[in-house]
Amino acid sequence: MAKINYLELAASNLPAVKNFYQTVFNWQFTDYGPEYTAFSGDTIDGGFYQADAASSQAKGGVLIVFYSDNLATTQHAIESAGGNIIKPVFEFPGGRRFHFTDPCNNELAVWSDK
Repeated sequence: MAKINYLELAASNLPAVKNFYQTVFNWQFTDYGPEYTAFSGDTIDGGFYQADAASSQAKGGVLIVFYSDNLATTQHAIESAGGNIIKPVFEFPGGRRFHFTDPCNNELAVWSDK
């Protein structure tokens, strides 16, 4: 049986995306040349590759969803680090969530059952 264990996302600005995720989620980065950086932390490992593309749910991209014990605190951290909230907090069966874009316009979300 196979399982997902690594994600790769496009990033038009590797230094900006590294700073954002390190600030908000405390990810650690390892550069592999000027056009690729791998991340690790308290989540699945992955990497960012240099490209002008961006992932969005509206364009059929996979939506990566983080869990948070405190949506307000996480939202504040995202906004303070340069992320943009593109869908404000909304309720769904089982919890609440919001969507944001990182500095390279990749769309992600954060949810909580709290």
